[in-house]
Amino acid sequence: MTTRELSKFSLPVSLALVASACGYHVGTHADTIPKTIKTIAIPAFANTTPQSKLARLLTADVTREFISRTHYNIVAEPDQADALLQGAVVNFINYPTIFDPVTFRATGVQVVLTLQLHLSDRHTGKMLFSKTGYEFRERFEISVDPTTYFDESGTAIQRLSRDAARSIVSAILENF
Repeated sequence: MTTRELSKFSLPVSLALVASACGYHVGTHADTIPKTIKTIAIPAFANTTPQSKLARLLTADVTREFISRTHYNIVAEPDQADALLQGAVVNFINYPTIFDPVTFRATGVQVVLTLQLHLSDRHTGKMLFSKTGYEFRERFEISVDPTTYFDESGTAIQRLSRDAARSIVSAILENF
């Protein structure tokens, strides 16, 4: 191959290599939690709704998410921690979204959960993360046939709690 032929071949190859390496970078998010914090207290979430099971599930699921995804020690007692995550279930509503055209019974239900969350540094009192009106949704179906009826609301609340916990921990770690 001559030098001229080689340069014709190498230019497109070089451009392809440069183009494939440009423009895509994995970004990292700043960790909003100071390096001095090693232990986070997650006491039981408060609850102002009649859905008492959900607050217990959320506390356990958020704790599990922190343990599985971070290096922080998680405790229940605030006086044993460097930071305190306080949560409250402030609203829980469910309403029908789909109706059976024959029986006019609800066959689909939407659940909406609203939380308040505050993560603070216990030593300085500084608010590290705060979010009010944090909303989560889950849908579930209801069978119209009484012989095959299965109450899906319990598993829907469990799914809602796990999804909310994942989102909460991600939001705290990514500072959204």
